[in-house]
Amino acid sequence: MRWGREQHHIDGVFVLLLFGVFACCILLVLLTGAGAYQRLTERDAASYERRTAVQYVAGKVRHADTAGGVFVGDFDGTPDSDGDTLFLSEQVDGATYYTRIYWYDGAIRELYTDAEGQYAPEDGDEVLSARSLSFSQSGSLLTIGATDDGGTRSTLALSLRSGGEAEP
Repeated sequence: MRWGREQHHIDGVFVLLLFGVFACCILLVLLTGAGAYQRLTERDAASYERRTAVQYVAGKVRHADTAGGVFVGDFDGTPDSDGDTLFLSEQVDGATYYTRIYWYDGAIRELYTDAEGQYAPEDGDEVLSARSLSFSQSGSLLTIGATDDGGTRSTLALSLRSGGEAEP
């Protein structure tokens, strides 16, 4: 009779040991998966930050790409093929309005104004944080360059379908 009790005690230890091994395996799989998930999340966040600025500007350009609707210039509206501001022109009830996209004080900014007014760079709304933003235009080819907060430079070249630059 005594031998049966010892057998039962050994069975309990074996089950407990098997459960411990199973729990350790599950924990190991979870830790491995969590590490992989963290690396993927960090990579996706970096990729998002790297592309967001140029894709934002590209979306705005595609929306405003009409004949003479896009040009590069200085903030005051003077056309310059290597200017610091992108102008998206729009006609509303016979009046011309500009959406200016530019970099100022650590951020990409946007300012929607009439063509005749005088505005300062700090008047624009902050859109994205960035280290720099640049534009160049040669005929119907618009090149956008942006540097994110991490220092990664992204460049995108767009061919304007409208066929050319605007005349301010």
